[in-house]
Amino acid sequence: MNDNATTVMRLLAFTDSAFPVGTFAFSGGLETAADIGAVYDEATLEEYVRDMAAQAAFTDGIAALQAYRAAVAGDYDTMLQADRYVVLCKMNAEARSMTRRMGRKMVELSQRIFYDAALSRFYDDIRRDTTPGTYPVAQAALFAACGISERNLFCSHQYGVINMILGAALRTLRVSHYQTQRIMFDASGPIESLYEEVRELGFDDMCAFSPHADIIASLHEKGVKRMFMN
Repeated sequence: MNDNATTVMRLLAFTDSAFPVGTFAFSGGLETAADIGAVYDEATLEEYVRDMAAQAAFTDGIAALQAYRAAVAGDYDTMLQADRYVVLCKMNAEARSMTRRMGRKMVELSQRIFYDAALSRFYDDIRRDTTPGTYPVAQAALFAACGISERNLFCSHQYGVINMILGAALRTLRVSHYQTQRIMFDASGPIESLYEEVRELGFDDMCAFSPHADIIASLHEKGVKRMFMN
């Protein structure tokens, strides 16, 4: 695995918010958090972003790294195991729907761009509904196929979580692009230490305990104000 110009270009393309997997349709729970007054300004937004990024690191982040290593080793069964664990860590229906919709779209797009045997097999299993087809595992398989490093996979995963919430913040809160970009810049600081902590963990270490996020999700499922799908 290396970081030559080609892999860097592919990393940028697959991490770009314009990559059409549907990220813009989700808010990471921010819509309801803003509606109930839990997030209302720059400071509370930054706190929310950091909390959600850390929570994602110890669930989806672990699964993504395990799936990546399995894909590199040609261990398809472990890749499917990672896919199941992602769903098991989603306590609310909207989070499960989000990760499956985005995962399926990412694998579907990859089929139109280039051929990879593992991704093709994964896509067939998703279509047969024999595996959930979650976004972290789809991302891991795609990055492994393109020779992008696992550290860059983790960074892309974290960037996606943070950027999704900050993009939604511009539509739900009175914050500016200057403020959201400052939060993005500062939130990138802990990513290396998070990676070092998470990289040694396995499926049994995935920690899904985030009651605030699950309560917010349950409120959104029953709510009437809806710009986003979660």
